[in-house]
Amino acid sequence: MRHPTVAGSFYPANIESLLAMLREFVKPDPDPSIIACVSPHAGYIFSGRTAGKIHSLLPDVETYVLIGPNHTGYGSPVAVSMDTWKTPLGEVEVDTEFVDAMPKLVVDMDEIAHRYEHSLEVQLPFLQYIHKDFRIVPICMGMQDEETAKEIAYEIIKAKEATGREVVVIASSDMNHYLPDNVCRQQDQKVIEAILSMDVSEYYKTIYDMQASVCGYGPIAVAMNYANYYNGRAELVDYSTSGDVADKNNVVGYTAIAFRV
Repeated sequence: MRHPTVAGSFYPANIESLLAMLREFVKPDPDPSIIACVSPHAGYIFSGRTAGKIHSLLPDVETYVLIGPNHTGYGSPVAVSMDTWKTPLGEVEVDTEFVDAMPKLVVDMDEIAHRYEHSLEVQLPFLQYIHKDFRIVPICMGMQDEETAKEIAYEIIKAKEATGREVVVIASSDMNHYLPDNVCRQQDQKVIEAILSMDVSEYYKTIYDMQASVCGYGPIAVAMNYANYYNGRAELVDYSTSGDVADKNNVVGYTAIAFRV
């Protein structure tokens, strides 16, 4: 069992308080054309509104492939969890058949990488609030280079083809970190434009040239590669910064992006 690590800090541990927050942030309007997305993973008080806007649009599918960065440094460089995941809203099973169908070229089965990592956990209450019957494939990326992102997307595509699953890929990432609000917005705009271009190499060039502090740039690239395989297009759904609810001198940016076919 993968027990919650950030319940009570990033989001309420109390069920009623959590549901009240989710009711405020989520207005379900599912769009079956969405096959992947970018969703932020900060504390709900900061990024919950933006996360709620993209989660509101996600269609009901059998399996949500959650991909996030490894903030802790623990575990394998690219790690998929097989444990059942628990939040205050209940338990979510991993789609073990999907994981078994992945070629395992770069993805290891490893629980240590997930034990204290928050980037995937914070997505789960949104999914549990909206969707009733689903499984997840949680992948934690310590390595976020362009080739690794391409290989992970390939593994997801091969498993989808082998299992016939309906899948939505959720890339969990915040944008630039710890900048004045106006600077963060300007830098995030450049990164968002690179994502919307659907040119993965140009996106990586933008990240590296700017030395952008986008924590989940690799998961975003996985979603881009996955969407490109199915001739998807990207659309900005929402953008905000922590400065919208807190100090504007030192903010983190958050974006919600949908990949549609």
